[in-house]
Amino acid sequence: MKTLIQICFLAAALMPSDASGQVSAEKLSDRSLLVSDGRVFKPKNFYPEFSWETTPRYFMFGDKNKLLKPEQVKFISEQTSFLCIEKSHGMDTLGTAELGAKHEAAAFKKLNPKAKVLFYFNAAYAWPYTSYNKVFTAEGLKKNPKLKEVLITDPKTGKLADRYGAKCYDVLNPEFRKWWVETVTKGMRESGCDGVFIDQMHGNVDFRKDKREEVEMAMGEMMAALKKAIGSDKILLANNAYSESAKRIYPVADAIMFENYARQKSSKESLLAEWQDMERIAKDGKISVFRLGVEGTWRGHMQPNMPKLSKEKLEFAHACYLIGAQPYSYFIYSWGWKLATGPLVDYPELRKPLGPPKGRYTRTKPEGWEFTREFEHASVWVNTESRQAKITWR
Repeated sequence: MKTLIQICFLAAALMPSDASGQVSAEKLSDRSLLVSDGRVFKPKNFYPEFSWETTPRYFMFGDKNKLLKPEQVKFISEQTSFLCIEKSHGMDTLGTAELGAKHEAAAFKKLNPKAKVLFYFNAAYAWPYTSYNKVFTAEGLKKNPKLKEVLITDPKTGKLADRYGAKCYDVLNPEFRKWWVETVTKGMRESGCDGVFIDQMHGNVDFRKDKREEVEMAMGEMMAALKKAIGSDKILLANNAYSESAKRIYPVADAIMFENYARQKSSKESLLAEWQDMERIAKDGKISVFRLGVEGTWRGHMQPNMPKLSKEKLEFAHACYLIGAQPYSYFIYSWGWKLATGPLVDYPELRKPLGPPKGRYTRTKPEGWEFTREFEHASVWVNTESRQAKITWR
């Protein structure tokens, strides 16, 4: 007797394509667009390419000091058509980060016209790498002190709040929100990108915890205005916007990243919750990007010979992605966000034939932390408590 999930798979496979051509019979027949519960994922026509042929990958990187070499563009293009140019890329060479993004977007699109390249901008910190944020440097604020009104003052010091050398935006200021939406839209268009990656969804709430609800509402309003401004055919990727605090942002986002920037973010409980969120995101027809850093490393705690260590530690991160992966889920693996922290390392396992999943993951014991999942060309096992994993390729 067929199980319910098999019946769902069969029913979905027999569904015809819709008028827009979003769901093709060919793709349905090989299960490539089936979510774990059996429903069909319906990608929007401006989404990036997706295939289970090998591990679907997303790249995100920057190098403040230089631009990519042609062979580096080729190397990355061979592995993905979905990427973001990070916040300071090419600034020292071309003068501003938006010019760096423009240069690389053109380079990737020359090799692959279907490539989807995202423009980076921060929703909380005024990184001084673009021409747009020069007004928030010490020199810029000296020339126009009135701009301090759209920045946050640290209540403990009475001075403008600072995070890692950047001033902090005040999302509760409506004039700021208007400027921010116009600026991000301008940056995306001037750089020739296909959408935006927006970082830091918290609205600097730590400086005014008593106004949490107001901050969350303002962030939701700002992101909704941004999606409207960039256009219905452009990608809005919101970093870490799967949490309850981002519930007003999630509806307008096309894509969500699970950044897992610290060890506690990838605890066994957190990983299980993220796999469930990945399925929820897919059910809603949204893209997800899953990242785990190199096991045993974090900001300010790098080990010697990171490229070699990253290869040794890949299997666990890769398995964690595969357990939860859905249609239009992409994997990113790195030990940072710079060009030198992973994007140029060749990981042969990520190029191996994978094929679509044969169903959702299995938890071997109801309260245990071992999980398995079958793909057309791979069997995946992971123990998120012992942090061990094995991918058997066939």
